[in-house]
Order: sequence, then C-alpha cells, then structure tokens
Amino acid sequence: MIAPLPGIRRRLASLTYEGLLILGVLSAAFMVPQLAITAILGKALPGWALLAHVFVVLGVYFFWYWRHGGQTLAMQTWKLQLRAQNGSFPTRSQLMLRYLLAWPSLLFYGAGLIWALFDRDRQFLHDRLAGTRIEFKH
Repeated sequence: MIAPLPGIRRRLASLTYEGLLILGVLSAAFMVPQLAITAILGKALPGWALLAHVFVVLGVYFFWYWRHGGQTLAMQTWKLQLRAQNGSFPTRSQLMLRYLLAWPSLLFYGAGLIWALFDRDRQFLHDRLAGTRIEFKH
C-alpha cells in the first residue's frame, strides 16, 4: 500500500529544520577537521577541497539516514519518509541519484523545489528524476 503524500508546506518545514541540523553536522564533521588541518599545515586547503569535503560529509549523512529507515532526523520529527515511487525502500542507486540531483535542485535558486508547485504529485524535481518520493511515515 502506498502512503498518502504530505503537502509542500510540511516538506519545506522539514527541509528548513534539516538546514539547521546540517549546521551541527558540518560543525562537527567539517569545521573541526578543517581547523585541525589548518593548524597543522599552517594554511587552509583550497576552495575545491573544502567544497569536496562538504559534499562528502553531507553525502554520508543523507545516504546513511536514507538507507537506514528512509528518514533523516528532520524527517523523523515531521513524520516523513523517503520511499521509491512504488512504495518500497529506494535502492542505493536511487539514493545516490537523489543526492546528486538535490544539489542543482537547490542551488539553481530552488528551481527543483518550485517544480513541486507544478508536479502532479507535488514532488520535488530531484525526487521525480530519481524515482523517489516523500511520504507520511507508516
């Protein structure tokens, strides 16, 4: 049985809360190691290395939570869950694709989020393309 879909407001609220939680994740898994590296080397790493570090840290965070129950901490709070379009748990390749597509979806002025206003199921563009969807947790 496929669960009902939450509204855009609920998903955006979860996304906003996720942004706050990510600040804590990045503080622990990005800033602390980068401060240590800077102290040891006496200079900061180049910008591309810093961006790569953020990309990997966030990738590990999202992939791990999505793979273990389909919910990040914010999704747990808002009773949301990531599923494949057919209601099963997404495959690893769907999770990786969703993560990769979420970056341009957000960075291009939120175009992938605005997409939900026109999507028949009100899904974000990265979910539509990855074959995933956000449902109420059942």
